[in-house]
Amino acid sequence: MLEKIKNRCKTKSLQYDYYNHIKDIPVEDWNSVNSNNNIFLSLDYLKTLEDTLYENIKFRYIIFYDKKTPVALAAAQLIKFNSAQLKFQEFPCKINDTIRNKLFKNLEVRVLVCGNLFSCGEHGFIYNSDKIKAKEAFENLSNALREIRKSENSDKPSFILLKEFWPQSFDNSDYIKDHDFREFRIDVNMVLEIPQNWNTFEDYLGSMRTKFRTRAKKVFKKSKKLVVKDFEAQDIVTFKDDIDKLYLSVIDKADFKIGKLNSYTFKHLKQTLGESFVFKGYFLEEKLVGFTTSFILPDAVDANHIGIDYTYNKEHDIYQKMLYDYVDLAITKRVKELRLGRTAEIIKSCVGAKPVEMKLYVRHGNSISNTLLKPLVELISPNEYEVRNPFKLQLD
Repeated sequence: MLEKIKNRCKTKSLQYDYYNHIKDIPVEDWNSVNSNNNIFLSLDYLKTLEDTLYENIKFRYIIFYDKKTPVALAAAQLIKFNSAQLKFQEFPCKINDTIRNKLFKNLEVRVLVCGNLFSCGEHGFIYNSDKIKAKEAFENLSNALREIRKSENSDKPSFILLKEFWPQSFDNSDYIKDHDFREFRIDVNMVLEIPQNWNTFEDYLGSMRTKFRTRAKKVFKKSKKLVVKDFEAQDIVTFKDDIDKLYLSVIDKADFKIGKLNSYTFKHLKQTLGESFVFKGYFLEEKLVGFTTSFILPDAVDANHIGIDYTYNKEHDIYQKMLYDYVDLAITKRVKELRLGRTAEIIKSCVGAKPVEMKLYVRHGNSISNTLLKPLVELISPNEYEVRNPFKLQLD
């Protein structure tokens, strides 16, 4: 059943409609706002997440209207986790001991996340800048999210989290701080810019300094027994048990475990998105020892989830082979950049990726707690990292 809330905002006579299910969303209104076809805000993508993950995650969708004209939209998830699930040494930012030992000790946390749990970037909120200014847009978003939080009677979230914004958006996204949201930085996103003169992978290798080109060739030599196959949906079904095992081996080892996907989701993403979703399987003889996924965006390849059998990783350089294959894919697709995500900064910088700072915003539902949140958030900072520059010349 459709649940709808309408609210009048302060700066502009906007209304918003709030939906619990994709099937209830007016398709034309949603798509008119998502006119640039952000794949992570496409109804096909969101429906796949909702259909395959509904047992663990609640989904919420908002459309904002200026009179009857849709001018903005937001996608959010309601999640619940226990702090015992968090691996603080792998948390996407540095947590001060005060927070870790006192605030997060065996604490059950409910969070309303405006953004995408499974992809890094601005995939939670977009607005038509020709029809509404940033200040108005973020005020409306704040009001809507706070009202939605109040409406969640049985599982009312303690926190509202906005994730996560690129540096070029900071001037606009900072308007949310006018509404008692606190900003904090997380670990950098490693991004490789793809110059126009890279037409082949050999062009990429040719741009490298000798040391790093030699390193790449060693990876190819060690990984030569690996066979890489592009998977279709049926292939994902065939190897579903192996895929889930490989994926969990990575999640359990190194990820911040708030949300996770599975082979069922991957299959439906391939069926729904087709060539926009790339799934590659890595075989050693007949054994699946790894996989990668990525989304093909208009100007970028978004490297997403991976799975690795770590038993074979060192001997065959599976992970490094995957990184070079991501570079090859980005060059082949003629995009402007390859987004490799957080963590493993050194190894990603060795293939040419550079760190890009990202910013989140958080607000506690209780006004008193939200006041106390400010000094705690100030104790959060990105993890320290080192990077390398593999290229002969600095790329513009």
